[in-house]
Amino acid sequence: MVDSATTAAARAPTSDDIAAIGTTILDDLPPALRQLVAHVPIRVQDWPDDETLDALEIEDPLDLTGFYAAVPMAEREGMAFSTAAQPDMIFLFRLPILVEWCERGCALEEVVFDVLTHEIGHHFGMDEEAVLRMEGREPD
Repeated sequence: MVDSATTAAARAPTSDDIAAIGTTILDDLPPALRQLVAHVPIRVQDWPDDETLDALEIEDPLDLTGFYAAVPMAEREGMAFSTAAQPDMIFLFRLPILVEWCERGCALEEVVFDVLTHEIGHHFGMDEEAVLRMEGREPD
C-alpha cells in the first residue's frame, strides 16, 4: 500500500508551485526594486513555444528556462505609446526548470530565483552578456 504523504511528496512541482515560488521571490525583493517589477506578471508554462525558440535560435527547449517578453525599460524612453505594444511578461518554463533543478541538486527556490532574476535583468535592459556577468558567469 502506498502512503498518500509519500505520493504527495514525490510529485513533480506544478506550474502553480513554481508561480508561488516566483511570487514569494518578488515579494522578498528590496522595496525599490520590487516597485519597478511589481507590474510585470509571471506566467508559468510547461515549455517555451516554437515561435520563441525560433526567434532566439534555440533548438533544444531544455535550454530555455525563462524569457522576458516586452520592450526593456531602458529602451522605452521616447517611444510613443502604442496599444499594439507587447505587455511586460516574464515566462518561467516549468519542465526545463525542473530538469535544471534535478541536475543542480539544489533547492527548487534557488533555481527559480536564478531564472527570475536573470529575466528581471532583461526587463531592466541588460543584454545576455551583462546578465551573465551580473550572475558571476562568463558569457559563451
